[in-house]
Amino acid sequence: MTTSPQSLPEARPALLVVDDDALITDTLAFALGSDFEVHACESRASAIALLRQLDSPPPLALVDLGLPPSPHSPDEGFQLIADLLAHSPRMKIFVLSGQNDAANARHARALGAWEFVAKPSDPKLLRRLLSRALEAPAGDEADLVGDSAAIAKLKSQIAQFAASPYPVLIEGESGSGKEMAARSLHRLSPRAGRPYLTLNCAAIAPTLVEPTLFGYVKGAFTGAAANKSGYFEDAEDGTLLLDEIGELPLELQAKLLRVLENGEYQRVGETQRRTARCRVIAATNRDLRREVRKGGFRADLYHRLSVFTLSVPPLREMEGDKLVLLEHFRQLAAHQGGTQAFELDAAATARWQRYDFPGNVRELRNIVIRLATKYPGQRLSVAELEPELDLESPAPTTGTEGGAIVEQALRQLERSGGFNLDDTLKNWERGYIEAALRLTRGNVSQAAKLLGINRTTLYSRMNTSGGEEK
Repeated sequence: MTTSPQSLPEARPALLVVDDDALITDTLAFALGSDFEVHACESRASAIALLRQLDSPPPLALVDLGLPPSPHSPDEGFQLIADLLAHSPRMKIFVLSGQNDAANARHARALGAWEFVAKPSDPKLLRRLLSRALEAPAGDEADLVGDSAAIAKLKSQIAQFAASPYPVLIEGESGSGKEMAARSLHRLSPRAGRPYLTLNCAAIAPTLVEPTLFGYVKGAFTGAAANKSGYFEDAEDGTLLLDEIGELPLELQAKLLRVLENGEYQRVGETQRRTARCRVIAATNRDLRREVRKGGFRADLYHRLSVFTLSVPPLREMEGDKLVLLEHFRQLAAHQGGTQAFELDAAATARWQRYDFPGNVRELRNIVIRLATKYPGQRLSVAELEPELDLESPAPTTGTEGGAIVEQALRQLERSGGFNLDDTLKNWERGYIEAALRLTRGNVSQAAKLLGINRTTLYSRMNTSGGEEK
């Protein structure tokens, strides 16, 4: 007896659950398993490893902030949010945390999380929130939006570089819109009617990067059951975006360099030379020049990739575009959701313009979508807006004059209550120590040099600020 297509069960949407408490993951898997295909992980590393094995990333995730190796700090959870969105920018992430802290909630949303849910959480409530998120508009933008001088310059450069066959390196902060700049390059180029493919170099295991890029032949390695083409071949004479290029393993950088120099590559396990015909665009939120100086990125590959360089500006440098983007996403969300657009009153609009949007356009888009979902057709005040903003985290600085720091300080001190200078300075110190340790891959001596202090001082600061040796 055969089963008719009409009687096949509908595929359940995938849901990633990351929590180091097995009781919680088991409970959520049981409670939500009838509606979602649950993938449970206990740490950031295991979550990233799982994503690299899946054919496609889950559209939804539940993430605990207190993850090992620092379960009493939200930092590992915050980093996982950034990792997940680097892997899949459209993933809707819900934060689960026993640390019922409004500052953590706001910062998680600024990083791109969809919503914050305090523990213990009601499975019925979670089911409703997850289902609502699936139905919410995606907020996709078809082009770079904005009227500021910074965006006008970027659009002009894209138009200038689009027709060239040479590589382009796109630099910019996380969430700033690098992928949209790449799409614009492709759409304005003579290759617009040809394939456009994106490979996130951080989203696949290092051992799989080479066969994914170049393809492989049957029997080339365990699991290679048939010949398979790679991204360079599938892109044909279109465009290939290599996102998060700074994560490409050093041993693969030499092979990518050869393709860029003479167009030649080979599938893994074969001797036949093939020719790449696509244009390569690379994107990164890392400073590749600094990576070159540290030995983490090949200088010759950097120079090959950066024949043309585009810098996507952070939102704080796009004067006036906060309102342009608000209107764009507000109308888009209303159209996609079949609802009336919300409005901001005068005070809320002024607050919107003063906010720094540390998560850039991605954060702005997500805030608009949440407001459109919660308050369709309503006129909103500061009281409805401010819970969506990350008001505690220091804003990124621009330049060396300290003006941006002063502006952030003014905004923080204007808000009554809750400010503590010692806590703020400790947070900044902790952030710089963590950044230095990441850049030096845990080498305390090198980190101390980066920070301009001696090693014993760094050890002392790590102990007092809550940092730890990697």
